[in-house]
Amino acid sequence: MHDEERTAPGLPLLLDAVLAVGADLELRGTLQHLVASAVGLTGARYGALGVVDDDGTKVTELYTAGLDEAAREFIGRLPDGHTGLLGILVQDRRPLLVPEIAADVRSAGFPPGHPEMKSFVGVPVRVDRKVFGNLYLTDKADGTPFTPEDLSLLRVLAAQAGIAIGNARMYETARLREEWIQGAAAVTTALLHGETASDALMVVAAEARLLAKARAGIVLQPTEAGGMEIVAAATGPGEDAADLLGTEIEAGSPVLEQLLGGEPVFVDDSASDPRMTTPVRTLFGPSMLLPLQSGGKLIGTLALPRRRGDVPYTGVERLLASQFASQAALAMVLAGGRDARERLAVFEDRDRIARDLHDLVVQRLFATEMMLESTRRRAAGAGSGAGASGGGQPGAMDELLGRAVDELDSTIQEVRTAIFALQQPPADAPTTVRGKVLRETAGAGALLGFAPSVHFEGPVDALVHAPVDKQLIAALRGALAAAHRREGVTAVRVRVEVGVGAVLPDGREGVRLTVSDDGANGGKGKGTSVVWQAPL
Repeated sequence: MHDEERTAPGLPLLLDAVLAVGADLELRGTLQHLVASAVGLTGARYGALGVVDDDGTKVTELYTAGLDEAAREFIGRLPDGHTGLLGILVQDRRPLLVPEIAADVRSAGFPPGHPEMKSFVGVPVRVDRKVFGNLYLTDKADGTPFTPEDLSLLRVLAAQAGIAIGNARMYETARLREEWIQGAAAVTTALLHGETASDALMVVAAEARLLAKARAGIVLQPTEAGGMEIVAAATGPGEDAADLLGTEIEAGSPVLEQLLGGEPVFVDDSASDPRMTTPVRTLFGPSMLLPLQSGGKLIGTLALPRRRGDVPYTGVERLLASQFASQAALAMVLAGGRDARERLAVFEDRDRIARDLHDLVVQRLFATEMMLESTRRRAAGAGSGAGASGGGQPGAMDELLGRAVDELDSTIQEVRTAIFALQQPPADAPTTVRGKVLRETAGAGALLGFAPSVHFEGPVDALVHAPVDKQLIAALRGALAAAHRREGVTAVRVRVEVGVGAVLPDGREGVRLTVSDDGANGGKGKGTSVVWQAPL
């Protein structure tokens, strides 16, 4: 009867504590309720729940009651889980009751700034028969030590809390899974609806950072030297992602070797892990480096570092992030294939236009030119006979026809130039001399307000090589700039000749550039001409 009287008062408190623990489906809220309920159930001054890692050997999170935020920050680091009474509880995984902490030889004392504590009671909290963490309390408010009855109540609470934590973890896992699935779908949609290659990498980095609650989302790609370089980075407000761009993981790094093997890398503290060798590693704490693979080939790496001191990634977060990386890699490949198909369609269309211009327009212009030339010759012959009788009109007709033939010839050359331009890849920098000349004249056209005419004579691309090509482009750039500075320029003509048509004064074959315009010539009338030439 005496025992019943002693334990009966604790039963209502136990029921209230069990109900409070199971009232919240959110995991962090459930854990905080557990600590608060344990303190209220036993009348303790201080309480804590130390969550351990998957191996059950290291404390990864700490939930407290009785300590304000200032005291938590002053104490600093988490318990290591290896020393003192907390270490005994982590390693032995059995309930522990210590009436006097200072008298127990297993006690390791307290760190600087830690409140003094006299009595101790602790129990493991199991979820699905596996230790999730340890619940421990110190010092009863009335100054008495903890009793076996307190330990029994705490064990019952821990058992019920294990069920509540299991439910909260399932809810948390389902919620996280839904968020990551939605994030992967958003990335896929964005990549398949017109994002450029650089924008696609930023989409992946930014979305992954938000989902992982990381300090930064980073995408690295392989370098020619065999390492990896940060090519895209997304950070939170107030931080500059540009500071991360260009950072490299050197070839031979342990992290890189693991990534090249298709394995993800999980780091508890980037600043102290010997596998991390980049200069920015000191900025970060827990990190995930996830390979972006396609067809067994590593196309990049997604890195998600958290701040120093943040909680490490859980097993569920690692799994979901790895699945996200696989989905993102597939979406990047599909987006790249879409871009390639669109580029191919553009090339095919441009090639068709070029063929139509060559087969229809140029041939008809050439036929018209031949007809006019024939007419001019006949008119010139008739003019010789008429000239004997004093007529003057045939000479004027000959001049008019000659001008028409010249204009047609110039038009044919410009259409051929347009055909060549259509055959160049639109998004790539030109590699041929013709392409470079056309690029310079197109750029000058934007400043002049009209497109300069360009004429090529001879096999320019076949005969002009480095370093003459660079000298030619430099001379062209200077001549176009000078034309832009002159007043009254309404037409600019560029002519590039090689081979027989560009013989140098010493008899050698060379390349000649002539840039002429109709602008004012410093009081010397209209029209200027710049000639540059060099041996091949």
